[in-house]
Amino acid sequence: MKEQVIINEVGLRDGLQNQPITVDTDTKARMAQALVDAGVRYLEPVSFVSPKAVPQMADAAALTTRLPDAADVHYTALVPNLKGYQLARQAGYPTVALVLSTTDTFNQRNLNMSLEQAAQSCEAILAAARADGVATRTYISGAFACPYDGPVPVSLPQGLAARMFEAGSDAVAIADTIGGGNPLQMKHIMTPLIRDFGAERFYVHLHDTRGLAAAMAWQAADLGVRRFDASVGGLGGCPFAPGATGNMATEDLVYLLESCGLDTGIDIQRLREVVAIARQATDRPLGGRILSWIESQETRGTTVCL
Repeated sequence: MKEQVIINEVGLRDGLQNQPITVDTDTKARMAQALVDAGVRYLEPVSFVSPKAVPQMADAAALTTRLPDAADVHYTALVPNLKGYQLARQAGYPTVALVLSTTDTFNQRNLNMSLEQAAQSCEAILAAARADGVATRTYISGAFACPYDGPVPVSLPQGLAARMFEAGSDAVAIADTIGGGNPLQMKHIMTPLIRDFGAERFYVHLHDTRGLAAAMAWQAADLGVRRFDASVGGLGGCPFAPGATGNMATEDLVYLLESCGLDTGIDIQRLREVVAIARQATDRPLGGRILSWIESQETRGTTVCL
């Protein structure tokens, strides 16, 4: 039996939050259903943030009521502060994702807090979630490089991850928010963290700005990580991180992991339907490298077997 890998689909949240065209709730709901139909079982569809700061997430509560209702689908909402946590709790999310950036500058731009203030805010949310029985995952954003301050020493994400585990976070996501990392950094960051806390407690969140996301994903997988974020079609970009382009495309990650003998449970051909919806909704070209290859084979009349 193949070893299972969890892919947490963040296209509806991280993928759409920085698009110049705001995608309507009906279309987001169609995308969510198509993702579930493709085999996606972990989705992060919304963030409960200020609609002034991120207008594309203004329909978070409305979209939540439209999400596919399936017992085996796991939903997470991103929350930047206690108010966001309370809104997510009211909406019924069983899991929340917190965000903590590695530098003062990034936290100021993202959360209007210093690094220490942001860490304390996360600790307060974690305490509330623990009391409420809500599962938690904390993003260590800018773990490889800060969009404002440049390269980040490995000790920073390692120390923040340890602090969040000590505060009660169930899992930590090591995030290359601007796609500025490389596989060697992944090895140096993750090896001691996995040794100290176990690979099963980590997610890896990658952007493909410089074309290294697949190499970094495989490095993490080779180290034992089995939980990854990805965004269908490569949708993505952070409104608070200049230069951050799309996340690693879900279809490319599925192909990488499946071709190496791991089981994602996700059908690439069905993901094409989601990409088509997203292309039309955002009016921009989308799709990972594997989709370009599939389309080229079909143009030649070649049967594609994945």
